[in-house]
Amino acid sequence: MGSLAGADGRSRRRVDSRQRLFEAAVELIAEQGFSATTVDDIALRAGVAKGTVYYNFKSKNELFEELLRHGVGLLTEEFRTAVAGLPARDAVRALVHAQLDYIRRYRAFAQLLLSEMWRTNREWQQTLILLREQVIGVIAETVQSGVDSGDLPAELDVRVASAALFGVGLVVAVDWLVFQPDRDIADVEESLLAIVRRVG
Repeated sequence: MGSLAGADGRSRRRVDSRQRLFEAAVELIAEQGFSATTVDDIALRAGVAKGTVYYNFKSKNELFEELLRHGVGLLTEEFRTAVAGLPARDAVRALVHAQLDYIRRYRAFAQLLLSEMWRTNREWQQTLILLREQVIGVIAETVQSGVDSGDLPAELDVRVASAALFGVGLVVAVDWLVFQPDRDIADVEESLLAIVRRVG
């Protein structure tokens, strides 16, 4: 029993360490770029020894790739939770709200994700493509169900509409938080939905 508790404690500490490293890395990379950020910087910002970084990740590149997986995975889960059991039009509204709220909470990660999506020379580019497909897939399920039920236009290109919804939400949210941070989230949500409705 004691050894199980000890193992559980070690596992919890490792999860806590990884979370602190993720947070430190995303802040630093958003501030000064990936190339300029060192493992020493990340360890110092996280308040851990440099060895802790290498205990959890083989390299800075692996840490960043795992950070992308962690952040996009969290967004995907929030999307799934937001749309569960809702009819298509309500689900689209819920997706918009979930994305804006997520980006408000994880602004540095969103800025990082936005900048990395345009790069093609990174080791983790394939991972990012797969992650993007994953998150857009949840939106596509919602849009497709709206087309199937007649709530959304039959001629709608589900793939393009889903990518557009994700991309517009990401850009609008980052723009809001950088240039109009005092604007209320409900106001931004309504403006974004008005655009979506006009396009739809």
